[in-house]
Amino acid sequence: MTKQAYRKILATATTATLAASAFAPMVSAEQSDFTDVSSRYVDAVNFLVSKGANGYTEDMFGTHMSIKRVDAAVLIAKVLELDMENAPASGFEDVPARAVGAVNALKDAEIAMGKNSKTFDSDSYVTRGEIALWLERAFQLEGTAEVPFKDVNSRYKDAVSMLVANHITQGISDTLFGVDSLAKRGDFAIFLHKAYQAMEDQADFHLTVMHTNDTHAHLDKISNRATAVNEVRDMNPEALLLDAGDVFSGDLYFNEFKGQADLAFMNALGYDAMTFGNHEFDLGASEDGHKALADFIKGAEFPLVSSNVDFSKDALFDGLQNDEISEDPSEGQIYNGIVKEIDGEKVGIFGLTTEETPDISSPESVEFQNYIDRATAMVDSFEAQGINKIIALTHIGFDDSLQYDNDLELAKLVDGIDVIVGGHSHTELDEPVLNEDGEEPTIIVQADDYGNFLGVLDVTFDDEGVINGYAGELLDVSEFDADPTFSDMLKPYSDQVEALKNKEIGADAASVLDGVRENVRSKETNLGNLITDGMLAKAKSINPKTVVALQNGGGIRESIDQGPITMGEVLKVMPFGNDLAIMELTGAEIKTTLERSVSSVPTPSGAFLQVSGLKVKYDSSKPAGERIDSVEISDGSNYAPLEDTKSYFVATNSFTAKGGDGYEVLANAYADGRVSTPGYIDYEMFIDYLKSLPSVDPQVEGRIMDVNTQN
Repeated sequence: MTKQAYRKILATATTATLAASAFAPMVSAEQSDFTDVSSRYVDAVNFLVSKGANGYTEDMFGTHMSIKRVDAAVLIAKVLELDMENAPASGFEDVPARAVGAVNALKDAEIAMGKNSKTFDSDSYVTRGEIALWLERAFQLEGTAEVPFKDVNSRYKDAVSMLVANHITQGISDTLFGVDSLAKRGDFAIFLHKAYQAMEDQADFHLTVMHTNDTHAHLDKISNRATAVNEVRDMNPEALLLDAGDVFSGDLYFNEFKGQADLAFMNALGYDAMTFGNHEFDLGASEDGHKALADFIKGAEFPLVSSNVDFSKDALFDGLQNDEISEDPSEGQIYNGIVKEIDGEKVGIFGLTTEETPDISSPESVEFQNYIDRATAMVDSFEAQGINKIIALTHIGFDDSLQYDNDLELAKLVDGIDVIVGGHSHTELDEPVLNEDGEEPTIIVQADDYGNFLGVLDVTFDDEGVINGYAGELLDVSEFDADPTFSDMLKPYSDQVEALKNKEIGADAASVLDGVRENVRSKETNLGNLITDGMLAKAKSINPKTVVALQNGGGIRESIDQGPITMGEVLKVMPFGNDLAIMELTGAEIKTTLERSVSSVPTPSGAFLQVSGLKVKYDSSKPAGERIDSVEISDGSNYAPLEDTKSYFVATNSFTAKGGDGYEVLANAYADGRVSTPGYIDYEMFIDYLKSLPSVDPQVEGRIMDVNTQN
């Protein structure tokens, strides 16, 4: 991928203002009724009308007419909103009454002088050269460009250079600017409009944020990510690079290196900050406790931010946590928040981790505090320091269960947060989400998972620290060439991981575990039963009320041969790394879900569900949507009929829970907040379950019966 792809994003950022989102609508084209205003001039003329300008007549703006010095002075004064009532008298005797205040203000501001002390030369037509000088003094824009025009002498050079650099105007030809040519009213309108936009743009503070989340030790594309990061930095060297947590767990790179492989690349990429995900605490109950996490923190060449996590009761973190906001944070330390100075402006960054962590991970003595209370306190602290540009780096989920926390609720309840860079729910936000529930807008971004994307957000702030423009995109890192330096860095790690794939997990299959595509997508199989039993066991350890597990057949990709089971075989069965999701559904919703499952039989479909904790009978001879004959739910020892109005906790994977394979009823329940995503990865749960069994010998038990065929 070329750098031009990112330039397109930047170009979008300069135009995707909140005005387009109805924050401050510009004057519409319908507001000018001039008959001589073509599409070329309409935006500029409407802009001047919004500033109080008049046309040459009631129905003509006079776009192609030359403009007198006095009329040009009036337009500049109105655009700049100069004090035309209190400016000292200019002393010019040839200024008409309608323009006295404007000319007084322009002379006082040293924008436009007269021909002499008594004469402004009001009725003379202004030249393009004079306009260039006036605009230079009026707007004082930054930027210079090469001036190729033969008619631009030293008097006009700086002014014309500024106009060209800011794309306000070009010459009348490739070699002539037209210094002595008379300026037309339409062209002058365009000059003023563009100059004003450039002034506003330069007055704004521009911030670029690159972001990742839920990478879960997936490093196979890290070399591509490096190229993407470097291309963004080529365009904006001060761009931030942030990670919203869950670097730990989920791929063999973590199994083998316990976060140290990820850390090496995060350091090399130059991350500015990271917050903690729930999976960073997965090893808390192990023999070494949180040693791997403490080692990760100590080795980080960037600070970690966490305002609602208390490490004080775990001695492994002694000396690592600082209960403060730091303007000069040290590497390898934890802070409530940090301050980054970018282009002379201070930006506050604080972290939040889901309060669900004790239920879905193993934090042990590490404690978690209420996210709303802590976020409110952090905003107050930043604002007390005069910092009005604030980023919340969160691992609470975009739209996760409100039983705990999520980004939408954070934006709604806590004013003063400008940007939320999120994680935890693995949400692919192709575009930033604008939340307007509070007094000021909040932009929310999240970049899917597993390092597949680099999120890029461009945002502008006015001088009050309020967002007035934004644009964002997820860059698919696979579209970028691999950085050879990072590829070389990765090879020693990837070689070890490749060897690990051939490693036996410590369980033997007593017979072939049937993952044949046509079978898992149309009928009960022993492998489907094994996977859902393992899913149900894990879900019950989190929520003992969970009674059912569902696995879409499309998520089972291979069979497992009889004999020792290898890590590679498991990964071929479950290559997607889907998360566990626990949903609260009514019996009627479960029945609708099962109707969808069997709707395509006998044609194989990825939506066909393998099940645990229930028995379903259906009739494939009936129309789709009317096939379910009976459903029974297990209480652990006995089966009882499904009750439509009763609520049940159901485990599935995140893909299905979010409505994948056409499960609208599940998508609706997800949208209602009736889901918990504790963050366990499917193949890891499966391995743990296999190793817990005395014998891996699942059978087809009649969990799914087609009464039409008695299969």
